[in-house]
Amino acid sequence: MLKDKIQKLAAAYKADTIRIRRHLHAHPELSFQEENTVAFVADTLRSIGVDTIEPKAKTGLVALIEGKNPAKKVVALRADMDALPITEANDVPYKSTRTGVMHACGHDVHTSSLLGTARILNDLKDSFEGTVKLLFQPGEEKVPGGASMMIADNALANPRPAAIMGQHVMPLIPVGKVGFRKGMYMASADELYLTVKGKGGHGAMPETLVDPVLISAHILVALQQVVSRKADPKTPSVLSFGRVMAEGATNVIPNEVKIEGTFRTLNEDWRKKAHEQMIRIATGIAEGMGGSVDFEVRRGYPFLKNEPELTERSIQAAKAYLGEENVVDLDIWMAAEDFSYYTQEMDGCFYRLGTRNEARGIVSGVHTPTFDIDEDALGLSTGLMAWLALEELNHLP
Repeated sequence: MLKDKIQKLAAAYKADTIRIRRHLHAHPELSFQEENTVAFVADTLRSIGVDTIEPKAKTGLVALIEGKNPAKKVVALRADMDALPITEANDVPYKSTRTGVMHACGHDVHTSSLLGTARILNDLKDSFEGTVKLLFQPGEEKVPGGASMMIADNALANPRPAAIMGQHVMPLIPVGKVGFRKGMYMASADELYLTVKGKGGHGAMPETLVDPVLISAHILVALQQVVSRKADPKTPSVLSFGRVMAEGATNVIPNEVKIEGTFRTLNEDWRKKAHEQMIRIATGIAEGMGGSVDFEVRRGYPFLKNEPELTERSIQAAKAYLGEENVVDLDIWMAAEDFSYYTQEMDGCFYRLGTRNEARGIVSGVHTPTFDIDEDALGLSTGLMAWLALEELNHLP
């Protein structure tokens, strides 16, 4: 059976997939700086016999694995390659060699997994019909998102896939399990940048000033009503501010305060209205208190919606590969992912790979200095993705 062949190959290549992951983890590169990473990926693909490779979006690439009758159907698989500006705190042999840069979101896992999947598929290319298109993309962690740049550089053309799949590590799910959700899954994400302006001076004479710190405090509190009082309760929304900079002192009121935050939701109409309301509220408060505000909204990734029928097929295929008990349902997650750009273009399925192992203390969340994975996940991830791709190639409407 094809499934048995895939599982045996995944097990046989597991050690090498782990080696690749550790190399990538030790040599992380920030968003849109993945020159060495993409070169390593290209060299690895060629070493396993994948020669149809085309550079995309400067530090990305696409590659093709063609089975028999390659034009019959095309399915795409995606991995992101960039790291985060975090200093790793783990004491492991493969610890990041670059201070201040770390694979803290598992993109080293995604890249090594897709390389392992490519190796399996290339070994089996005489056993399936159609083409699998591999997308190794830069810059998932930084707006405007490498996915949007890959699309702009025609990564989804010639040949155009009928569907695309991607996986992402999930430290909340035990190793050996995967998670899926049909329909709406992840939120849009916008960056908010405010500069609140007033008139600074001596803190002992507030009556002579226009205090931008006080104005900022009122704005921050008032903006929360956008979610608590204006949003439809059926539409999840998040408004958070993580940076407030008032360059004053105990007795010095600054001339301006800078504020940075994020707004996330699952409805595009409400997203636009919320932007307008936030600007209106902040402007009204600042002007009413004698100051002003510059309010910039940088639109980020759109919401991510898993196509229901494709995802249901993937769920059933995952259950056949792993066992029903190892496939779990996911809740809506208010984080964002630039895989969403692909799902705006075609049917997509974005699922989660369990990497947690409490017995070994592998429990840290993504985007933390102590994030790591149980590498047994790499014996599952490669084979599962190969299986999902081939099952989807076999599905014809």
